[in-house]
Amino acid sequence: MAMAMTMASCTSVPCNTNRTRSPAMAPSFVTGGSPISLSAPISIDQRSRRWAPLVVQAVSDSQKSQTCLDPDASRSVLGIILGGGAGTRLYPLTKKRAKPAVPLGANYRLIDIPVSNCLNSNVSKIYVLTQFNSASLNRHLSCAYSSNMGGYKDEGFVEVLAAQQSPENPNWFQGTADAVRQYLWLFEEHNIMEFLVLAGDHLYRMDYEKFIQAHRESHADITVSALPMDEKRATAFGLMKIDDEGRIIEFAEKPKGDALQAMKVDTTILGLNEERAKEMPYIASMGIYVFSKDAMLQLLRDKFPDANDFGSEVIPGATKIGMRVQAYLFDGYWEDIGTIEAFYNANLGITKKPVPDFSFYDRSAPIYTQPRYLPPSKIKNADITESVIGEGCIIKNCRIHHSVVGLRSCISEGAVIEDSLLMGADYYETENDKKYLASVGGIPIGIGRNAHIKRAIIDKNARIGDDVKIINKEGVQEAARETDGYFIKSGIVTVIKDAVIPNGWVI
Repeated sequence: MAMAMTMASCTSVPCNTNRTRSPAMAPSFVTGGSPISLSAPISIDQRSRRWAPLVVQAVSDSQKSQTCLDPDASRSVLGIILGGGAGTRLYPLTKKRAKPAVPLGANYRLIDIPVSNCLNSNVSKIYVLTQFNSASLNRHLSCAYSSNMGGYKDEGFVEVLAAQQSPENPNWFQGTADAVRQYLWLFEEHNIMEFLVLAGDHLYRMDYEKFIQAHRESHADITVSALPMDEKRATAFGLMKIDDEGRIIEFAEKPKGDALQAMKVDTTILGLNEERAKEMPYIASMGIYVFSKDAMLQLLRDKFPDANDFGSEVIPGATKIGMRVQAYLFDGYWEDIGTIEAFYNANLGITKKPVPDFSFYDRSAPIYTQPRYLPPSKIKNADITESVIGEGCIIKNCRIHHSVVGLRSCISEGAVIEDSLLMGADYYETENDKKYLASVGGIPIGIGRNAHIKRAIIDKNARIGDDVKIINKEGVQEAARETDGYFIKSGIVTVIKDAVIPNGWVI
């Protein structure tokens, strides 16, 4: 067997943050992993500090946090993860699930990224706001985190808040700011100093404690996480202009031409060296924010009661009324999983040699997920190169190159998988199930004999028949074939969840 691959591993909560912790914290506990410490409530009194310019950079994969938050994040910060809208650009992956519930990297889901970043940053009070197709997201969060976060004298939780109608507000969530506004009555009950507002569909690893410390030391009302940009990519983002103290003074949404040139800034102010600052003269908002509690309440209730969006309305408005809005540089890998192409590239990026775009193997900041207790993958005479294989797969005498194979995937003899993402299955079919399907001409879950799949995404529980070719032979860029079980976007074929592709089909 010729074999060169990476076996994907996953970690269940709670986490080992490897951080310096306050001695006043409650005892730690362990469930299937390393300990997490969750604290008892305290009264919060923010200490006055003299502001000094900071060099604020992203956390690297191997570094431990050097933060000294007082009070620490577990007692003073509330995490709010926004589940996003309908996810039309990710359709059909969002046909039966919310964007944050879309599978990622063989074993995980997108929501595991911000939740894990929170836990690794000692932010243990987390709300997830959902609205569209949220059943699978709710189920995943409940199985992955609910049973491990609470306990006697512990305040930690990951709790889902669904959009709802009330006599005071008969509307569903109208945007990011409106979603938070509708639950302000709940959020303000928490005895905290800051709200950490996150998106549920981004791929990155970040130490939020450093982010929060920069917010406190600059005495900001709002701190916006910013990504350095070159000119080629800058036109696709909302850009910010800063003064020599890193304070945001101007916003521009996807500027071009002279308007783009006017948004150039000296990014050495935020910590880039001179060479990188010349390459990256723009800073873009990542849609990740720290709000001081009083500032959030004032902005959403009093100053901008009708604003629906943080990025285009609330934060530019806060700048105009004189609030201190700071930029915080994140100079690491970050991807907004907003389109099929971005999702495809982000997943295959984890197979890159020698260093993947995003690594799931950082012991100091692991990514947690639902413990499924699956057996190791079984591989028989397969040729596997530059690939990631999830848990519980059965792979027989086939060839797999530059691909991600999700949990419980079954790949039959003679199959060829190239440059593709297989999401796997939610369950195994029994031998009796397979015999029955064979007797009635049905197709089992998985990839059939002698199938050829190239540059494709195969969603969960798909049934790909024998001798099927999913290779986009005609080079089609866009096509909607929902009744046939697939879409093509940006030249990438996506087979819909639970779809059946009959024997011998060529796509």
